[in-house]
Amino acid sequence: MEKVGAEAVRSGESLVVKARDGYPLAATRFSAARFAETETVHTDFVDRNPAAHTTLVVASATAVPQGLYRRFARVAASRGFETYTFDYRGVGASKPETLRGFDASFLDWARLDLAGVIDEVRVPGRPTVLVGHSFGGQALGLLPEPETIDAMFTFGTGTGWHGFMSRREALRVRTLWQIVAPTLARRHGYLPWSLVGNGEDVPLGVYTQWKNWCMREHHFFDDPAMPEIHDLFARVVSPIAAANSTDDQWVPPRSRDAFFRGYVNAPITAIDIEPAARSLPPLGHIGYFRASAEPLWHEALDWFDEHTPRATA
Repeated sequence: MEKVGAEAVRSGESLVVKARDGYPLAATRFSAARFAETETVHTDFVDRNPAAHTTLVVASATAVPQGLYRRFARVAASRGFETYTFDYRGVGASKPETLRGFDASFLDWARLDLAGVIDEVRVPGRPTVLVGHSFGGQALGLLPEPETIDAMFTFGTGTGWHGFMSRREALRVRTLWQIVAPTLARRHGYLPWSLVGNGEDVPLGVYTQWKNWCMREHHFFDDPAMPEIHDLFARVVSPIAAANSTDDQWVPPRSRDAFFRGYVNAPITAIDIEPAARSLPPLGHIGYFRASAEPLWHEALDWFDEHTPRATA
């Protein structure tokens, strides 16, 4: 893990972390010791946890750079979680000069990128937990060693299948997958997602898998080319909390429930978030990590405190 920005800035400490195949990934460390001194947090929590007690890795959504998770990471660090965000290869500060011809897939993001970050940041005797967003919650089951994660709390994770969406959203998504995205991908050699206002551009391999799996009711669990996927997910036994907003047009709670059947041996806590009932603004698929959603972050961190072992000497 190589430091590339040493100044203690509010946005965290910039690092370069190597994926399992050596690919350099842009990452950011949010130090629990530093942020606990600068943030406003619960006094009793600081009294009990003056330094880092847990390592937390944020696994991003597709086409979302790590900057979205900066505020959440600061709050987590102030609560004693040594927190890391990063960009998958081909996204944000981990992308090459051009995505045309760049080889990357969802499986690479999980098995090489996320796994490599976990390799670098895990500390013996300290629990390691995962906060997922959309694809990030799927990635746990794809890890080579999922047992390295003691617990996961994920937001907006599901199958992405149009059948669980409203009619209007389903029509938009089917048009996107069947007409717009294939046309753009053929022309550019990657998916210029930014042209349709849906986030950052993604490599062709990621787009191909994304389209294929989102057209299936149970995502890659229904893909005949991946018969091993059920056994892979059966390895996960750590507790999982999966929170989905009722106004998440892309992945509503029904979509979550269909996907998390695949984690057959993990204890699952399903959480439906109704923004209005919680005095929150609309969340959609991205709003889980906007500043206005901070109450949800504390609920997630409280859940980790209840479901992970304490650090040992």
